[in-house]
Amino acid sequence: MKIVIAIIMFSAIVLFHELGHFLLAKKNHIVVTEFSLGMGPRIFSTVKGETRYSIKALPFGGSCMMLGEDMEDTQPGSFLSASVWGRISVVAAGPIFNFILAFILSLVIVALTGTNLTRIYEVQEGSAAWDAGLREGDIVTSYQGYHVDLWGDYYAYWYLNPQDGSTIHMTVERDGQKHDIVYQPESATRYLLGMYRNNGSMEVTGLMEGLPLEEAGVRVGDVITSIGGVPISSEEDYLKYIEENPLTEEPISIEYMRDGLTYEAEIVPAASEYYLSQYSCGAENIKASGLSLLKYGFLEMKSQIRTTFLSLSELFTGGLGFKDLSGPVGIVDAIGETYEESRSEGAKVVLANMLYMAVLLSANLGVMNLLPLPALDGGRLLFLLIEAIRRKPGNRQLEGAIHLAGIVVLLAVMVVIMYNDILKLL
Repeated sequence: MKIVIAIIMFSAIVLFHELGHFLLAKKNHIVVTEFSLGMGPRIFSTVKGETRYSIKALPFGGSCMMLGEDMEDTQPGSFLSASVWGRISVVAAGPIFNFILAFILSLVIVALTGTNLTRIYEVQEGSAAWDAGLREGDIVTSYQGYHVDLWGDYYAYWYLNPQDGSTIHMTVERDGQKHDIVYQPESATRYLLGMYRNNGSMEVTGLMEGLPLEEAGVRVGDVITSIGGVPISSEEDYLKYIEENPLTEEPISIEYMRDGLTYEAEIVPAASEYYLSQYSCGAENIKASGLSLLKYGFLEMKSQIRTTFLSLSELFTGGLGFKDLSGPVGIVDAIGETYEESRSEGAKVVLANMLYMAVLLSANLGVMNLLPLPALDGGRLLFLLIEAIRRKPGNRQLEGAIHLAGIVVLLAVMVVIMYNDILKLL
């Protein structure tokens, strides 16, 4: 079921993107030779007027092929026969339509479930945050200089920029007035084994590089069975043990199973400094209707676009690595996991979560296509804008070669991302 949902979602988003190119091509009297959903061999097609409409075998991707798009062809109806601003509008329409789709779906989400502001729920009395004036009930509107409209804005920035001891700068709204909050967070020390777990089990799903378990030879897939001589059969047992026996710099023994065999190791937990936020915050749901529905629908779409740009900036500055990228395989898995987790909460929650995933994907596709990289819409726009500024066309053969090289690199990157996605699932 999750694969079917993912295919429908991908198909709708890509079709809407290509529809943007198609409608603006028609508006500028450019002949569209084929409008297709999917890639590979045709499984169905029909010709209407000057355009062949096709459904192809592979349900990922799509195309809007225009007459003379990649050739020196200036005959009437060809891509190059349109004015440079007409061609710019055709190329830009795809990403813009993705943003339009994200906005429409955001309206539906807000109408169904409302939207979420960032509210402070508790402040530790006597803490630096308290002394700086932060209070329960405040609505966060800015965090570390990053403007916050909705909970998603705050969470995305907080997640991608972990607290490193820097001075906290916040702006909050209280009783209709703005208050600036500035304070230095306090630090504390904790001791780590260096593993990730999920689903309530003690199976190791990930290891922190350079921390004790990795150095002791533990591998992903191993199952921790004992710590300090105390049997551990579940995450609940583990949390209870840590609560009753806080880790220190003293050596501790662990036992773990791999392929039916039990191994033992003695490790020294690693000290790690962390910073106390001194407050707790979360999403406060509010309902919207009328003009506020339009406002919050727009802000939901804007939040997803900003999060995409924020993630890209982290990727280019090293905050995120290549392993953090996901392609179709990873996205299908994320959609499937979201679907499975939502089923028990009812059809409304499933629908809202699937729409949220569609907004995320549509906004991502729009932003990624606007990047000024060869083979992407953004790369084509760059050449067209240069042509508009110079008021004369550039070297078409050179441009074609650059876009071809871009396609090759893009396909290679997609193969690597798909390989990483498959490894994550194994």
